Amino acid sequence: MYQDSKGVFWFGAEGGAFRLAGDSLIHIDNIKSESGGRVTIKDIAEDKDGIIWFGHSDGISSMDGTSVTNYYESDGLISHDVWCIETDVNGNVWIGTIEGTCIFDGQGFTKFDLPEGKRDTTVGVSSTKMIHSILEDSKGTIWFSSNAGLFSYTNKKLKNISEELGIPTNFVSKIVEDKKGGFYVSTSIGLFHLKGNILTNISEKHFEESKGTGSIIVDYKGDVWFNCGRSIYRLSGEKLTEYRIEEGNYGPLTFQIYEDQQRRLWFVGYGGAYRLENEKFLNVTKDGPW
Repeated sequence: MYQDSKGVFWFGAEGGAFRLAGDSLIHIDNIKSESGGRVTIKDIAEDKDGIIWFGHSDGISSMDGTSVTNYYESDGLISHDVWCIETDVNGNVWIGTIEGTCIFDGQGFTKFDLPEGKRDTTVGVSSTKMIHSILEDSKGTIWFSSNAGLFSYTNKKLKNISEELGIPTNFVSKIVEDKKGGFYVSTSIGLFHLKGNILTNISEKHFEESKGTGSIIVDYKGDVWFNCGRSIYRLSGEKLTEYRIEEGNYGPLTFQIYEDQQRRLWFVGYGGAYRLENEKFLNVTKDGPW
């Protein structure tokens, strides 16, 4: 899910993209595969001109007002299997795929080379070139979370952060910026904190065994939310609290944790969407409540 600069909510699903208009979800019919079929939306971003970008299972699509443009491998995209998308302050669109990264400047696609990593044999879909997420931080540095580790790109220089700081796994899934000039890094063996040249293993302080972490955010209070499989955790200072979406079990598998502009926390993924309201998880269906 994504809330744009105008406050509009967008949702990505296996059946395509939806926009929330009032209390109704409107399907964006023109986001299609090259053969005309529906796509699975995997990431959503907004550029500096207010254009909404979608990364999906058959390329990328942009939406300017009501006009949709689809881009495929036949247009120069390095792979149709897109996993993440990010826009930078210069108007470039960074696209992470199962076959690496490329940049769209509004005219064409340019391949951006990153070192090749390893295939993750513990998951169903993986590759040596897979890019899980791309982030432009507050200083304009671009970060890549990949199957070759964590990389940063600034002033046209690429750095292998994993090698420099000794992140002990190839499989980095996400990086987010905190409010104190540092970053939290989600990996296949746990959660790390990065500030300057200091890397701290957060997970080993709180878990007896290594647990892979998935989505992660830093909320408006500075608390860190992340999930390990179906388990959801909040780290507030040194205090770790576990949450369960449903009583008696861990509930649906969260793909994304998201904080909207109203400071509400959402947990969306396989099994639907949930919003945290008064310390309880509210199931949000296609009919709301919004």
